[in-house]
Amino acid sequence: MKILIATANAHKVGEIREILADFPIELCDLRDFPPVAAPDETGLTYAENALLKARFYAAHTGLPALSDDSGLEVDALDGAPGLYSARFGGEDMPHSQKILRVLDLLQQQPERPRSARFRCCCVLLDPNTGQVWTEEATCEGTIASAPSGEQGFGYDPIFLVDPVRSMADLSASEKHAISHRGQALRGLLGQLYPHLSTARA
Repeated sequence: MKILIATANAHKVGEIREILADFPIELCDLRDFPPVAAPDETGLTYAENALLKARFYAAHTGLPALSDDSGLEVDALDGAPGLYSARFGGEDMPHSQKILRVLDLLQQQPERPRSARFRCCCVLLDPNTGQVWTEEATCEGTIASAPSGEQGFGYDPIFLVDPVRSMADLSASEKHAISHRGQALRGLLGQLYPHLSTARA
């Protein structure tokens, strides 16, 4: 099976390739096709945004499209940045600044817990049949007082998965084993290949 990784985010493309390396599928990405402007993410849920992107890129390429939408949900910020994590503070703001914005908002309410989670919804759309597969997963943690680690991307440096390590402190294999994206992707492809082991060493 040939599947398009339906995102222009190079970090996501790399992670998806690593997570799904053990599945019997051929993955390609948008670099293999003529460029096209990304669709506006107007959905009101992660699932709606993921499906919107899958439909758009499947129509553009004619291939089954694998897309995801994800975000960081901080309880003390009433779930923000959540669905708007990539646009928090503006799409052009670097993630280092978005991280500082989250930390600054938390410093303004030190009495509230720093519990948080990453949430990811993955969608696979087959344009030939119209069939859609969906899987959602979360990874629970807390927000650190300062960034730590050089791995990963996005909000990984402030997301603590244990008392001392952030997501950005983990190796790629450690991260993929527990991450929201790793869980969602393995669950999604597990729907197609239930006879295969979805565990990644």
